[in-house]
Amino acid sequence: MNFALILFVLVVVTGIAWVADKLVFMPRRRLAADAAVDEFDRQQARVGERFADENAPVTRQQLRNDKLRQPWWLEYTASFFPVILVVFFVRSFIVEPFKIPSGSMVPTLLVGDFILVNKFHYGIRLPITNTRITQGAPVQRGDVIVFRYPKDESVDYIKRAIGLPGDVVAYQDKKLTVNGQPVPETPLPDYFDEERIGYAKQFEETIDGRKNAILNNPAVPPYVIGAEDFPYHDNCQYNERGVICKVPPGHYFMMGDNRDNSADSRYWGFVPDANIVGRAFFIWMNFSSLRRIGSFQ
Repeated sequence: MNFALILFVLVVVTGIAWVADKLVFMPRRRLAADAAVDEFDRQQARVGERFADENAPVTRQQLRNDKLRQPWWLEYTASFFPVILVVFFVRSFIVEPFKIPSGSMVPTLLVGDFILVNKFHYGIRLPITNTRITQGAPVQRGDVIVFRYPKDESVDYIKRAIGLPGDVVAYQDKKLTVNGQPVPETPLPDYFDEERIGYAKQFEETIDGRKNAILNNPAVPPYVIGAEDFPYHDNCQYNERGVICKVPPGHYFMMGDNRDNSADSRYWGFVPDANIVGRAFFIWMNFSSLRRIGSFQ
């Protein structure tokens, strides 16, 4: 089940309990506490000062506290409502944490990176339905984006936006062009991929003035093997050199930075705008390397 839906259900259930406690159960407990204290005071008055219990004030307060104490089922529902509500609000509208599960975004993001995703950058969306209710910034080429995988929307993917609606994206002979303009690449030192225990060719790619590192493995052929059927499949032409796609309206073309080890738009198609979750912007933890903490492109 979708975690956002589970959290929403918890907010509703604990919220109902919280409201019921404030309006119904707490006033009843206060009446019971007042009645118990009044009865205690009457008993103390009957015995008189000479025989009064010196611990009477403590006993009196303890009696009140016992009557005011929430029953266990309210303690585990209403008491957690404020915390769950804050978590739900922050996660739904401000920032959401994710963990990188695969190496498709190496060298930018590594397996085990815990990242933060800005949920309002592209406009605020309602949880569960992901319906946009405010207009945010437009997606830009080069943005690292978390989105719902078009083939299974219960799964979140993270890739880099390469093509915007209307763009013609060509990946031929492992060279990227957008609208007929080659995307500049500058060679970098070879990158040692610890996951695959081998070196890969590394380049600095510049998309719309924004730089990021990518990997290419010369041993892997340029053509796409195993491309699936997907909406607007006719917008793509596959050949022995790679693929050329025209991005349909309201969709984006996504690619991983680890170009030869990334299942992305070359294989399963375009990402609808409705599937956008948010813009990834910060690594907040990697237990294998604290030096990973920080912002990234």
